[in-house]
Amino acid sequence: MDRRKFLKNGSLAGLGVATLNLASTDTPGAGDFELNEITIDQLQEKMRSGQLSSKSLTKLYLKRIADIDKKGPELNAVIELNPDALSIAEGLDAERKAGKVRGPMHGIPVLVKDNINTGDKMMTTAGSLALDGHHAAQDAFIVAQLRKAGAVILGKTNLSEWANFRSTRSTSGWSSRGGQTKNPYRLDRNPSGSSAGSGSAVAANLCAVAVGTETNGSVVSPSSINGIVGIKPTVGLLSRSGIIPISATQDTAGPMARTVKDAAILLGAMTGVDPTDPVTLESKEKAKTDYTAWLDADGLKGKRIGIEKSFLTGGHEGVLALFQEAINTLKAKGATIVEVDLFKLLADPNSVEGVILQYEFKDGLNKYLATANAGVHTLADVIAFNSANEKKAMPYFKQETLEKARPAAPSTAPNTRTP
Repeated sequence: MDRRKFLKNGSLAGLGVATLNLASTDTPGAGDFELNEITIDQLQEKMRSGQLSSKSLTKLYLKRIADIDKKGPELNAVIELNPDALSIAEGLDAERKAGKVRGPMHGIPVLVKDNINTGDKMMTTAGSLALDGHHAAQDAFIVAQLRKAGAVILGKTNLSEWANFRSTRSTSGWSSRGGQTKNPYRLDRNPSGSSAGSGSAVAANLCAVAVGTETNGSVVSPSSINGIVGIKPTVGLLSRSGIIPISATQDTAGPMARTVKDAAILLGAMTGVDPTDPVTLESKEKAKTDYTAWLDADGLKGKRIGIEKSFLTGGHEGVLALFQEAINTLKAKGATIVEVDLFKLLADPNSVEGVILQYEFKDGLNKYLATANAGVHTLADVIAFNSANEKKAMPYFKQETLEKARPAAPSTAPNTRTP
């Protein structure tokens, strides 16, 4: 059973959680979209056979974005399109015609979260008006790896501003630059954050696959809410250089896709040792360019999986029943379930976790901005910009998370501006 049929026919549909309200078919935005639910393998076969080229499928995705992201239901998942996408695709088609295929990502359109540097005509802003106009000098390492693998960088996705590290009252999927991203299944619900645009875009078939980033749930949560596959890799498997940071010890990019295999393909395309991110050296012997060889239907046997115990009681009875059903499925597949009690700790802004994030955010952001060609150069500058432009930058919620990080101990790193 494919992803759409599962979402339609499963017990979620009975609760109305996954009701598809954008069209009469089983795809948000629907119509007769030629690339609906298509996989990377299927796209490669169409390009091998000459049925499609990278340029033609890039055009199809661009039209899809125009039809349902910018018009119609206006999902607002894409914050900016790459004006060079078609020419990049055309160049990759020429390589294929000449007999050169770089790998499974050759010619595949990818959307990238807007806190990840692209050294091209697109901006990198983390959704913040304070960084509007900021063009990165070079690609983030993982973007360079994607280009090397033959991916077409189609555009940037919207996100919860500053990767949801601005306010304790923030709305997932909203940014001052990009506005509100919608859940493609329920337009009056948000798609969860902070990789909201990537989750919504993949679910609605605006791209083949997308890249998100995570500190505490920003890949896995929107993937769950949008019915897709998201992976948070071990920190250090993917380089963090060129990504607007929150936490040096927890941040990582991660693949978001409609199938496990596509997520594995995208993950492999982004790995590599980055001299500017020494933590990647720890994964040197473990990093692979092809994770599909480890796809195993019996892979849960012997695995220990933590389950947050507070989610087992106190919620909607229908949701609790679904959660228990999922746990029983994991057990039936051979997994050992271990109940854990971490939610209260993670939710407490005064916890050790919260304090660490405040220190690491200020240090990391100041280092990033010190070398950026943006109009703001420190966290203090960002706070001042938002305050001076409150009506546009903070119309719905404020910036108490940024302000709480402001007094954190300054970085001792050389050449770093600290207020």
